[in-house]
Amino acid sequence: MHIEPGLTADLSTLVTPENTAAAIGAGGVEVFATPMMIALMENAAWRAVAAGLDKGNITVGTLVNVRHLAATPVGQTVRASATLQEIDERRLVFHVEAHDEHQKIGEGMHERVIVGLERFMKRLEE
Repeated sequence: MHIEPGLTADLSTLVTPENTAAAIGAGGVEVFATPMMIALMENAAWRAVAAGLDKGNITVGTLVNVRHLAATPVGQTVRASATLQEIDERRLVFHVEAHDEHQKIGEGMHERVIVGLERFMKRLEE
């Protein structure tokens, strides 16, 4: 495994009517939904470390603590970034942020845990 603090990844998406708060039932407003921002942050964290994992291992999200700071309307692009801050055995701690075309719209912390995919899938079947 080759994972160390400082690894980072960015991911972007376009705000569309399908990923607004109104569309997912998280409020009636046509702005980028908080759950969609969190998903983008989680995906960036996963991508930051995926290539460095040993074969057969994956990461799963276990904790999200973020603030949604500003609304982003349909048509703008949102970019999420994740930076690995800490490794505690199998636990990975990331600083995550999201920006739209004008400002920071979210920030916080996300934890993921390294697990063996085969064992994880076996437990789901039980």
